Amino acid sequence: MKFHQIFRAALNEPKKLAAFRLLPIGKVFKYVFIFVALFTLISFTRFYVDDTVLFENSPDLIEHGKTIGWLINPMAFMLQFVISTFYIFVRISIFAYIGSLLLSARKRRADYLQIWRTSAIAMTVPVLLTIGFDFSPAIGSYGLFLSSIVHFIYIFAATKYYPTQPLPRR
Repeated sequence: MKFHQIFRAALNEPKKLAAFRLLPIGKVFKYVFIFVALFTLISFTRFYVDDTVLFENSPDLIEHGKTIGWLINPMAFMLQFVISTFYIFVRISIFAYIGSLLLSARKRRADYLQIWRTSAIAMTVPVLLTIGFDFSPAIGSYGLFLSSIVHFIYIFAATKYYPTQPLPRR
């Protein structure tokens, strides 16, 4: 499947979201890293635009900025890339664990890697919401909570379409 097909299906098709558990892990990683790159570019752009305000507030930072010079921006980009990657992968893993608990409660059959893949694709809307909430100062403090609820709803909807566990034999 192509990126845009996965993206459209991740927005409003829980049945396909559950079917994405069968995608190759490389395809899922590519999909996730597109969002990591988007998250990093937006964060870095905001840093780059606002860094003059940051440096104007402290004369020590201005002096330190002059000594480092051109290294500030590549270092800031790499640091933001690492932080974004860590944030998104930890979030996917936590919601995959919650999804595995949901699967066992709903008597559905899957292993952790399959629900991890579903959680990775299900993070599409929550990450877009997180980016949007970042630009809205009124929602900023509740943004993580709201996007987490949305992520949980997507995983809950997808677990409905996982295969059921076979009945135990007597």
